Amino acid sequence: MKPSRVWAVVPAAGVGRRFGAGRPKQYHALGDRAVVAHTVARLAAVRGVAGIVAAVAPADPWWDEAAEAFGVPVVRVDGGAERCRSVLNALEHLGAGAAADGDLAMVHDAVRPCVAVADVERLVAAASRHPDGAILAVPVRDTIKRAGPEGSIEGTVDRDRLWSALTPQVFPLGRLRAALRDAVAGGCMVTDEAQAMERAGARPLLVEGSPGNVKITRPEDLALARALLGAEGRPGGQGS
Repeated sequence: MKPSRVWAVVPAAGVGRRFGAGRPKQYHALGDRAVVAHTVARLAAVRGVAGIVAAVAPADPWWDEAAEAFGVPVVRVDGGAERCRSVLNALEHLGAGAAADGDLAMVHDAVRPCVAVADVERLVAAASRHPDGAILAVPVRDTIKRAGPEGSIEGTVDRDRLWSALTPQVFPLGRLRAALRDAVAGGCMVTDEAQAMERAGARPLLVEGSPGNVKITRPEDLALARALLGAEGRPGGQGS
């Protein structure tokens, strides 16, 4: 049966050491708002989203400055030292409140502000039909090389059936919470939610998304995000 509600989780406790500058990358300006504000606004625009939980660092001084009226309830919880702990904290908060185990949990990177709402709605529809959930991803198009210990090429990897995982990733809330609890308890700091579900025996569905769903990890990525957001507002742009 299709879950009646979707809850979005935004892990935003990272400090962005590779990014440099004086604040984490999710709080850098992207036009007239912070990166994370763009991200949360995209999720709030998705049909069926009942609420959003942002997991931020306990002493984070920037969230209140970035937060705004998004049109759906948005709450802040303390994040953890690893992404999986932040997501688990958010899911525990939801489970202690209005969310049911059969609802869908949609986890999205704070630094992916260009995700298309239409892609997310396709993903949610697919996840609601697939018992193990679904993730946005793109097929690997480049030739992939495996490096040796000194940086020289050790071999070429067959890219057939290889995909790059994106976010959002959407799963039944109770099952994802249980999978993350088990991973953390076992000392396995999974790097995305699908890995936790795979570890629990699930086979999530791959839903092809847009390559424009970029992740901001370095300063030059901000310029790309600005260009993508600017293109959306021009006639003939891809829209949201």
